[in-house]
Amino acid sequence: WDQLIREHRDDIAKIVTYETGKPIAESQGEIDYALGFTWWFAGEAERIQGTIQTPAAPGRRVFTVKQPVGVAVALVPWNFPIAMILRKAGAALAAGCTMVVKPSPESPLSVLTLALLAERAGFSNGEFSVMTTSLANTPGLSEALCRHPDVRKVTFTGSTRVGKLVAKLCSDGLKKVTLELGGNCPFLIFDDADLNQAADTLMLLKWRHAGQACITANRVYVQSGVYDKFADIIREKTSKLKVGHGADSGTTMGPVTTPNGLTKASAQVADAKSKGGQVILGGNRVNGTEGFFFEPTIITDAKPGMLISEEETFAPVMALFKFDSEEEAVKRANDTSMGLA
Repeated sequence: WDQLIREHRDDIAKIVTYETGKPIAESQGEIDYALGFTWWFAGEAERIQGTIQTPAAPGRRVFTVKQPVGVAVALVPWNFPIAMILRKAGAALAAGCTMVVKPSPESPLSVLTLALLAERAGFSNGEFSVMTTSLANTPGLSEALCRHPDVRKVTFTGSTRVGKLVAKLCSDGLKKVTLELGGNCPFLIFDDADLNQAADTLMLLKWRHAGQACITANRVYVQSGVYDKFADIIREKTSKLKVGHGADSGTTMGPVTTPNGLTKASAQVADAKSKGGQVILGGNRVNGTEGFFFEPTIITDAKPGMLISEEETFAPVMALFKFDSEEEAVKRANDTSMGLA
């Protein structure tokens, strides 16, 4: 399976780009990253071993025998359709579990290519299954999978709101659950930082997939001594991004994937402006385009209490918060209910 995915890397990347909008280089990078999971777990499948322990009682041994938990269900998002699947399925299949995947309605074809290649690799029917559905039927299908008596394990990546619902549904059957939920990640820059290095790192982290990653930098805290200088550096670098179709040559940032991304970005920008934020770059939809294109946006004078400080952005909007002391920065960075990154 791993080898076939490698052979068809560029074809799969093209499908990912057309489904999600991300630049082709990012799609290729996602597949390269994701193949680390299939490569790793293919090796780990040979090394599943139990343990033998000596208990307090004399003359006895405690054996731990590892066995497949059973049918596993993966409920996955659209932003990294290949990586999310291979991370979850690689582990489940190596452990001897069959896997049922419910992809996002926005990116089913990317996942179906994996099912096709699994079939070509010799998987039997039912070992790796993909159940596609419409957006309207997604809640019903997800609930049915969580409640199905044959399902023993559910893994979900997505919003905190839906994650709570998945946990509640699975609790009825005492099913094992793994949740990877929303992020609101801080990025701290101090006065003694190499500002160009910090900016280059932030560019990669923030603008990847137009800000639609759960571990993207959401709140950028910059110490007051370098705040204005760093704002100028990151604005200059960001202004050179080329927004366009992911398959077009030279595109460095694609669109957001869903209309909700545009709505959320616009709402956060408007909220920040109403509370004293200054938009020093972008701030609007890209004029003259039919797709879901939003300008890479930078907001200065950001403050606690703004929407962008309290909720995951998942769009190409960056807010710069000023701080004075290390204690202040750490306290504000940790002032979130989310702990993903």
